[in-house]
Amino acid sequence: MSDHLHHVVFDDVDLFYLDIPGGSGDAMPLVLLHGLSANANTFGGVIAEGLSPAFRVIAPDLRGRARSSKPSVGYTMADHARDVIRLLDHLGLDRVILAGHSFGGYLSIYLTANFPERVERLVVIDAAITGHPRIGEMLKPSLERLTRVSPSAEAYLQELRAAPYLGGMWDDALEQYFRAEIEQVGDGTVRSATSAAAIGMASYGLACEPWLHWVQHIAQPTLLLHANEAYGPPGTPPLMDEVSARATAKAFPNATYVPVPGNHMTMLFGANAPVIVREITRFARSS
Repeated sequence: MSDHLHHVVFDDVDLFYLDIPGGSGDAMPLVLLHGLSANANTFGGVIAEGLSPAFRVIAPDLRGRARSSKPSVGYTMADHARDVIRLLDHLGLDRVILAGHSFGGYLSIYLTANFPERVERLVVIDAAITGHPRIGEMLKPSLERLTRVSPSAEAYLQELRAAPYLGGMWDDALEQYFRAEIEQVGDGTVRSATSAAAIGMASYGLACEPWLHWVQHIAQPTLLLHANEAYGPPGTPPLMDEVSARATAKAFPNATYVPVPGNHMTMLFGANAPVIVREITRFARSS
């Protein structure tokens, strides 16, 4: 997807984003917002399975992540939302379908509640207004990669292939997602380009928001997709439990809850990706 990678310089951040042509007639563009420590390529699997060319797809690397710049401050939800609105303005997009995975789901909720005139429909992918009590512990294996230095890109990827939350899944889309975050260090080693400090500040910013309040003030039709499989070895719970996910859907004035295969990560890749594409496409085209 490197042919579709662009960037724009705002006053405090250099924002990289994918802009993939698609859509026909009056089809509304689809903006995809990634998870806490992810990047735009986390959507590579669903894009390849049909989100493009069904839609024009725009997916930024949020500030502090992957190819975008890493300012020392500015990681509240309001800061992230301002970046997205500025990107929409830059692209001349008045109104879009907004979809977000995990942290991106919360950001999508925040944007829809605070900038309702810019959002036609909302898709929340595996985000709930109440989290699992062990969510920090469950995310630790994924976040540890942000501070790890590896002798080579291949060694970095090899470690990720064995990650318990992937359950043995690996394909080209997953590899391109992780390659998008790799940066070379001066001595030839590699590490994640995503800033661990930025992730810490973004996590704090997320925790400060009144999510029930925002959810209850969203009038747009909303689709909540929930991955209910183990986020790790057999016996591990899903990152978002079904009770919390269903309660979140009920808190929206106009939401539909749909369970999908995979876990919090694998739901977007492999054989699970076409299910996500089908549900988003059906929702976007419904009356």
